[in-house]
Amino acid sequence: MDYKKESLKMHEKWGGKIETKVRVPVDCREDLMLAYTPGVAEPCLAIQKDVEKSFTLTRRWNTVPVITDGTAVLGLGDIGPEAGMPVMEGKCALFKAYGDVDAFPLCIRSKDTEEIIRTIELLAGSFGGINLEDISAPRCFEIEKRLKDDLDIPVFHDDQHGTAIVVAAALINALKLADKQLDKIKVVINGPGAAGIAIAHFLLDMGVKEISMCGRHGLIAEGDEGLNPAKQEIARLTNRKKQHGTLADAMKGADVFIGVSVANCVTKDMVASMADRAIVFTCANPVPEINPNDALDAGAFIVGTGSSEYPNQINNVLVFPGLFRGALDARATTVNKEMMIAASHGIASYVGSKLSRDYLLPKAWDKGVHQAVAKAVAEAAIKSGVSKNK
Repeated sequence: MDYKKESLKMHEKWGGKIETKVRVPVDCREDLMLAYTPGVAEPCLAIQKDVEKSFTLTRRWNTVPVITDGTAVLGLGDIGPEAGMPVMEGKCALFKAYGDVDAFPLCIRSKDTEEIIRTIELLAGSFGGINLEDISAPRCFEIEKRLKDDLDIPVFHDDQHGTAIVVAAALINALKLADKQLDKIKVVINGPGAAGIAIAHFLLDMGVKEISMCGRHGLIAEGDEGLNPAKQEIARLTNRKKQHGTLADAMKGADVFIGVSVANCVTKDMVASMADRAIVFTCANPVPEINPNDALDAGAFIVGTGSSEYPNQINNVLVFPGLFRGALDARATTVNKEMMIAASHGIASYVGSKLSRDYLLPKAWDKGVHQAVAKAVAEAAIKSGVSKNK
């Protein structure tokens, strides 16, 4: 199938992938008096007295916007907010199908950090959580941080943390097969953008001790000139020996390579130089950093990609529906590292006895994994003290 041609045809046929649904009867005078005026005044007044009742008297408790400015859409780059709408609609459809979360696309016509933050803050009272999507780095870091500081509902940038959570889940299971420990491995991450930096932070939270980050000019080290604040911070936490060199230099003896960068930047020789039972995650889309078959030929023990064309697809879809379901159910005020770690372990453990070198992660359409993630996240929210549920 020519997926590009067929997808364009189907989008024309569908005329949109989501719609609203009426949940109450509106078929007679009595129905209208209850759902609308005059009866609706009572819940309005109740919320005026206690805004928390907006979570029980309206659909706010189950509603999330998928927000973008259209500056980093898939691998297409800055294509604009309207052009990003098909992706946002698709994500909303997955929220509903896998997490029963009512999600709506909000595509903002601004690239100004302050305008975007203020717009979301003004709209936040309508939602139970905020999902940020396809906003370019480094602005995405400040936008998420400021919103998390200012709002009392979960704020989650999926390109950062959704990617980090699913990569960590794949790594947990890959290390079981390779018989290696998180705190003993050497990890190389190529691509110091939103996803790469988030993965590095998260793996440090998970217990990884030795991480090296590479950009287009090779290894990044503390003190390098020209680094934005996000890169400066991650440089301080990684590559503690302050080494410099190429990606090829960094990969020598590494146990794990994680690529969130560009196509064909890794060679078979680089993979061959890695440690025994090396794990290679090449997540660039649509073309990976190295063809998975070439990586295996070069001696990789396990290979995962961002593509559905190959085994072990490392896909954010395994994360966000269940994570938000759990956060909303717990009435969480944020998404903290405890909840994210619980999501990774929830995904990894769901594989169970099926675990193999060609089956690291569940299939995204398996609704059971989303339920498992939701349960793990809700429990972690309660245990870590960020749940408003009594």
